[in-house]
Amino acid sequence: MPEIRLQQLVKRYGAVQVLHGIDLEMAENEFTVLVGPSGCGKSTTLRMVAGLEDVSDGDILMNDASVKDLDPKDRDIAMVFQDYALYPHMNVAKNMSFSLRLQRTPQATIDKKVKETAEMLGLSAYLARKPGELSGGQRQRVAMGRALCRDAATFLFDEPLSNLDAKLRGQMRAELAVMRQQVQKNMIYVTHDQIEAMTLADRIVVMHGGHIQQQGTPSELFKNPSNKFVAGFLGSPPMNFLGAELVDGGDRLFAVGEGFKLAVPDALADRARKRSVAAVTLGIRPSDLEFDAAGADDTSVDLNVVVSEYVGAQSVLICECGRARVTVEIKSETPIALGETLRFSVRPEGLHLFDPKTEDAI
Repeated sequence: MPEIRLQQLVKRYGAVQVLHGIDLEMAENEFTVLVGPSGCGKSTTLRMVAGLEDVSDGDILMNDASVKDLDPKDRDIAMVFQDYALYPHMNVAKNMSFSLRLQRTPQATIDKKVKETAEMLGLSAYLARKPGELSGGQRQRVAMGRALCRDAATFLFDEPLSNLDAKLRGQMRAELAVMRQQVQKNMIYVTHDQIEAMTLADRIVVMHGGHIQQQGTPSELFKNPSNKFVAGFLGSPPMNFLGAELVDGGDRLFAVGEGFKLAVPDALADRARKRSVAAVTLGIRPSDLEFDAAGADDTSVDLNVVVSEYVGAQSVLICECGRARVTVEIKSETPIALGETLRFSVRPEGLHLFDPKTEDAI
């Protein structure tokens, strides 16, 4: 499998520039997920790797060889589209074997490959059916099966689960994770769903406005976001943001805002002092607020419960802190009454500071 590198990749449509010099390296046998809101340039990037979009500037390298001028058929890639792109007049077996038949592969080899792939994807009972006789999830499996049968070095997925309902999307996400363990290939996956990104990726690339905001493992990006956009985009429910002032208390630094005064952990306080910032945006994930009836003075905050959403083992609370709204994630058995003011302690590692002007993490 090739190592894929994007070097200063630029895409323009007339006077409109949608990619602004993307630099990205994708290692051999890596599942890379490009994630971001609509219009951030992730699908355009994928289509340029596939050869479906021309490169305005920059280069695309596979094993140090430029492929930006090669036709899609010469790049050894297979692509799964959002709308499946199946041939309605062909049955499942013929859809899956289409590329093999174009290559004049021996029939015995085709039959063996289709059988193995169908067994992997649970499609053995549907090989004689046409796409119109299948459910959305089954059609998506056929589209993936067609890519797998081609046995390309690199698989590209363009929001393959976005047309499915929430339950089916969850099932297909699990099936993709299992398939990933069975198929040792380069995979580049585009989605706007951060849950898909977090659960599937070896490495996440967060994009916004045609730029890469941050890349790394799901854990790295979740625990150490490089800016406010990444912090707010990854995580469900999303991170809470509160305006605050940094106040030096001698041996401790405090983040002080309307309704709270929280001690800043030492390592973070050292970075903040070096930056000489006064006003900051304080970030706390809902899961980093813990119900604590006793409460420690400088690591706790009092919140008034406005809404409680029961979602099974967890409940999501929407609370007020001064004039700001704060979301908290707690165990459902925690005794909660609407309108009650409760004390929550903040995990030290869960406190983040951002520069309100640049939005970069401190």
